[in-house]
Amino acid sequence: MESLTADVAVVGGGVGGCAAALALAEAGRTVVLTDEHAWIGGQLTSQAVPPDEHGWIERFGCTRSYRRFREGVRAYYREHYPLLPKFRDDPRLNPGNGWVSPLCHEPRVALAVLESMLAPHISTGRLRILRPHRPIAARPDGANRVGAVVVRDPLGGAEIELRARYFLDATENGDLLALAEIEHVTGAESRADTGEPGAPEKPAPANIQAFSVCFVLEERAGENHVIPPPERYGFWRGYVPKLNPPWPGPLLGWTGLNPRTMEAMRYHFDPHREKPGLFSGLWAFRRIIDRSQFTPGAYASDVCLVNWPMIDYLEGDLLTGGEVSRAARLADAKQLSLSMVHWLQTEAPRPDGGTGWPGLRLRGDLLGTRDGLAMAPYIRESRRIRAVKTVVEQEVSARFRPGETLGERHEDSVGIGYYRIDLHPSTGGDNYVDVPSLPFRIPLGALIPVRMDNVLPAAKNIGTTHITNGCHRLHPVEWNIGEAAGALCAYCLEHDLTPRAAHAKIDCVRAFQSALERRGVELRWPENLNLDDGDPHAHAR
Repeated sequence: MESLTADVAVVGGGVGGCAAALALAEAGRTVVLTDEHAWIGGQLTSQAVPPDEHGWIERFGCTRSYRRFREGVRAYYREHYPLLPKFRDDPRLNPGNGWVSPLCHEPRVALAVLESMLAPHISTGRLRILRPHRPIAARPDGANRVGAVVVRDPLGGAEIELRARYFLDATENGDLLALAEIEHVTGAESRADTGEPGAPEKPAPANIQAFSVCFVLEERAGENHVIPPPERYGFWRGYVPKLNPPWPGPLLGWTGLNPRTMEAMRYHFDPHREKPGLFSGLWAFRRIIDRSQFTPGAYASDVCLVNWPMIDYLEGDLLTGGEVSRAARLADAKQLSLSMVHWLQTEAPRPDGGTGWPGLRLRGDLLGTRDGLAMAPYIRESRRIRAVKTVVEQEVSARFRPGETLGERHEDSVGIGYYRIDLHPSTGGDNYVDVPSLPFRIPLGALIPVRMDNVLPAAKNIGTTHITNGCHRLHPVEWNIGEAAGALCAYCLEHDLTPRAAHAKIDCVRAFQSALERRGVELRWPENLNLDDGDPHAHAR
């Protein structure tokens, strides 16, 4: 078996993994970064989801390197795409003009920017990227350390042993936590376990937020791009989720529930008449190319990324059960997404009274796939470490901090974030939880496992709960977590400390925080924020 040695092995090349690798390489450390897919970037690329961000993101509230990524995306469009001058010159260019985000862009562009940010470190030899490689085993080195992680190329079957001083779990599902038998949780903890008023009376480890297999569409009126009915179309066409409160009709339909009020609502969809604006419709929701911003004739259609409630998969999760059952669930989720495509093309009621848009065309070429679907499922909830510090509902929910504008002011902050506590329907039958949070700090203690000395989380797998994961799972927060985890490894290597030891000494915490601030990591929110300005969708108003 081939063996590679580095200062740090970053297992998982998603948003957090890329940020961690960048921080380590910039600190002069050697890094091996792995990902099980052909593309690094996770949510931004292989999962095909443009960034979900707060309303202050253009001014403050993220790390300097994340801001560099965002501006890199805009620069890529300005340099390579036929933008009309007024849009090219707009400092807040939004290529897709989608109302969910101030920066709706193509996954391939995110990939190009991430690879350009990491390229100098590959050239110097400090960074090596293995893809597609997934972790299959972790080898202990004593009671509280991992000595090696084995990764496998799923295409050729070759295995590589990674040896490092530190390992970061930046996988989408917290896979290394399970392989290394690191104390962790899945699903919903009990109220007795977390003390959260919103937690259930009994733990529900298989009650996990839905995952989704996203896809990209364009609409070529007058053409026929109808795909054959998927094998499971009959099942999904009549499927009604078993949720509490009840879903108002079949999942493949225009009726749903308002996530914030739980009132029945009707979705709007029209590829020809939707204009930008908050809640204007599903076509403009996560649109990644608004053709009106480009030279006339450059695009035959807008390009729309579909990440809608209708493709939330609720029949099982990707954390529990064996490898065979997880593969079956992912295959079934793809059947749901393809069923949604076929329904849109053939049966979906149109505003003009007709049915279906046969000109809707899957754009798998924009996703690097043949089946037209995203390369990887969009993961909302991972395994989470049992941490020195677990962030609980009362520390971030506006409900429990009346009159305040900020969440708990953790003195060991390693970054900041903000988003609503946004939980999608879950496999245990819970419906949406979508309630206000307050701008929060990310505590260093949430990155430190209760026992393990040389494995840290670097994605959505930090010490949060099922509830507080809902505001920590978004792109800029995951980036901040990964960057802080990478920087922490570099700090500990430099000073010959374990993360737990560094966290236990206030002078070390302060020195590490100073190092983060020099990297451009914001550790505190301004006091007396106007929360209306920070609404995740404030930019669309």
